[in-house]
Amino acid sequence: MDFNLTLIGQTIAMIVFVWFCMKYVWPPLLGMIEERQTEIADGLAAAERGRNSLDEAKGEVDRLVVEARDQARSIVDQANVRANAIVEEARAEGAAARQREVDAGLAQIELDKSRARDELRAQVATIAVAGAEKVLGREIDANAHRDLLDQLANDLQAG
Repeated sequence: MDFNLTLIGQTIAMIVFVWFCMKYVWPPLLGMIEERQTEIADGLAAAERGRNSLDEAKGEVDRLVVEARDQARSIVDQANVRANAIVEEARAEGAAARQREVDAGLAQIELDKSRARDELRAQVATIAVAGAEKVLGREIDANAHRDLLDQLANDLQAG
């Protein structure tokens, strides 16, 4: 191999080129590479934080869903209890109304029974006076013998 001036010139040019690249080209490239590495590391860290936040949010959502289900179940149970109470109140009111109707009916029956007795007494008294008139052959004054007729009606009622 011949050692000549071209080789020395190329070596010097190469050394200047390497120095120039190391001084002016490599630092911005290394800076961009380091900046990109930092961005990637930050992105990975943010992704990990996001994943952790997502896991926490899922746990919170699950807890809220369970809580909402419990609350809904409680509301439904309260509604059922209230519905049963309303039904029982209605039954009690119905029974009370039925009893009032029965009592009113019994009172009406007693009143009708009493009226029928009074009418029957009057008819019996009239029949008794008519029978006595026929037996005695003369007219009996009903007003004059009111005490006797009332006594007869009471005897008929008792018997």
